[in-house]
Amino acid sequence: MSDMKLAVLGAAGRMGQALTRVISAMPGCVVAGGVEVKGSPAVGRDLGEVAGLDPLGVAITDDPLPVFARSDGVLDFTSPASTVVFAALSAQARIVHVIGTTGLSEADEAKIEAATRHATIVKAGNMSLGVNLLAVLTERVAEALGPEFDVEILELHHRHKRDAPSGTALMLGEAAARGRSVLLKDKAVRTRDGEVGPRREGDIGFATLRGGDVVGEHRVIFAGSGERIELAHIASDREIFARGAVRAALWARGRPPGLYSMADVLGL
Repeated sequence: MSDMKLAVLGAAGRMGQALTRVISAMPGCVVAGGVEVKGSPAVGRDLGEVAGLDPLGVAITDDPLPVFARSDGVLDFTSPASTVVFAALSAQARIVHVIGTTGLSEADEAKIEAATRHATIVKAGNMSLGVNLLAVLTERVAEALGPEFDVEILELHHRHKRDAPSGTALMLGEAAARGRSVLLKDKAVRTRDGEVGPRREGDIGFATLRGGDVVGEHRVIFAGSGERIELAHIASDREIFARGAVRAALWARGRPPGLYSMADVLGL
């Protein structure tokens, strides 16, 4: 089989640059294109140079249509509004679409779900192997310990991150909720301020920290009477997410349209 032609959406961003570097280095795939928003100073520049590589002979464009037409798959860590538009284009082109975008609303999720009638979409709040293993462990520990252990999820990211809690924190919250056979939306507590009263049994709490250039840290705390269990993941290089995304694209090639997760990719 020929190398998979992959395009990077949001090509000039931190994740876009990391994706370009990983595609260029990973066997089985090649860089097919890069897309940026209209007015971006990166439009017209070589994708390799933007990513700190030698020139690749691929210019960044603000017109996604020809990029989707010549690609086998696209990698998308952009914004919710952009991702919804890109999902529709992926469905039209009937290609693989790997989504790492977070902060999606229920309406956004519904539109992405609709696109899976024709597109092969892999979507995850976090693309790293370690975090997906952490989610599996979180579900199992939550099931084993029961509601007498309080669950708190702490996440720390760089100062530029826009959404909170992070997509990864919510993924871990969903894992804990599954372990307890409840719905996260019924048990999540995202803020505490002022006189909030004692903690309710069964709540799944979230704490959000922002600062500096932190790539990402997540901790799931199970706090019981006289003991505490903590599961943690610390990311020091965002290329772990890029490697996971490219691995997901290669896995999805040739699979039928539908919505897949990193758990599917990793066989978890």
